[in-house]
Amino acid sequence: MAGHSKWANIQHRKGRQDAKRGRIFTKLIKEITVAARMGGGDVNFNPRLRLAVDNAKAENMPGENIERAIKRGTGELEGVNYEEARYEGYGIGGAAVMVDCLTDNKTRTVADVRHAFSKHGGNMGTDGCVAFQFRHCGLMLFAPGTSEEALMDAAIEAGAEDVVTNDDGSFEVVTAPNEYPNVKAALEAAGFTPEFGEVTMKPLNETELEGDEAVKMQKLLDALDALDDVQQVYTSAVFDEGE
Repeated sequence: MAGHSKWANIQHRKGRQDAKRGRIFTKLIKEITVAARMGGGDVNFNPRLRLAVDNAKAENMPGENIERAIKRGTGELEGVNYEEARYEGYGIGGAAVMVDCLTDNKTRTVADVRHAFSKHGGNMGTDGCVAFQFRHCGLMLFAPGTSEEALMDAAIEAGAEDVVTNDDGSFEVVTAPNEYPNVKAALEAAGFTPEFGEVTMKPLNETELEGDEAVKMQKLLDALDALDDVQQVYTSAVFDEGE
């Protein structure tokens, strides 16, 4: 695909996330609270909580903030009771979009998400309309120039499910969602630090957009991501390197 680079797209997305760092703490605190409520407050027995705490530490969140969020989740402190909600739809060019939310008011959240879709040229669909186009997994991206053979050996040894070589020379290591922290730690111990990593919904097929379509799609994604109740936005859309 002319102009499409996995490396460029991931770096582009990471740059946009870094520009919104003011909202990151709020999202992380919500995730820690919900993870603790659902699976308990011990990171050693709650993979989702461990990942959320690791992400919070990576953003330099103070330890007392993390501890309070865990205690709100386990009921030791009072706090808002957030519910998980997922909304699905289509963006520009038929690109699939999934929106994961944590909310204390689903009526408000679904109205906000539907409005963002319609305002920016997308269409909110029914439950399950695009979920089958994504794979729930841990994903780490390694820079072009990484030793393919050494990375492959280390990833297999660490328990990764797959290693993908992209056309631009970058590499993706794919894991089971709950195994992501362990595999990441093992790879780092072996000398391989990913440039980007997350537990995500990985599109099984990609929709490449260029020019005006790419600009419109980015506006839709930004509008969804800016909503207070939205935690993550996943899409099959990829943009050419000029966007």
